[in-house]
Amino acid sequence: MKLSTRARYGVRLMVALAFNYGKGPVFLKDVAKGENISEKYLSLIIIPLRRVGLVNSIRGAHGGYKLAKDPSQITMKEIMDVLEGDCSLVDCVRNPSTCPRVPICASHDIWAIIGGKISETLNSINLDMLVKMNQEKAEKMMMHNI
Repeated sequence: MKLSTRARYGVRLMVALAFNYGKGPVFLKDVAKGENISEKYLSLIIIPLRRVGLVNSIRGAHGGYKLAKDPSQITMKEIMDVLEGDCSLVDCVRNPSTCPRVPICASHDIWAIIGGKISETLNSINLDMLVKMNQEKAEKMMMHNI
């Protein structure tokens, strides 16, 4: 299993917005520069995040993007569901009618358990936690570079 670039960059975008929460809107070009991601690619990623109400856009000279709610209220699961889809590893877990073997298939049950654990873990991590983790890592880097 491998996460898409869209999901990985989307999480970085959301962490950048969380880091600036309460400080006003952020220009996408500034996030792109700070995260070393193409602004054009971020402009595609932000669309579904805005559509589901995780991000708000503000127009004008002092415009940009900001989180629609407190970082502690946005989970990794919400972000991943938007950018990757649900955590089902195989189609038959999401939609059992796609396979007639579901009632007798032990591997179906394993995929469902694993997907459930992934979902549970992603739901237990919020953007506020990621911001704090990033800050701790930055502090450690600074201590080692002194």
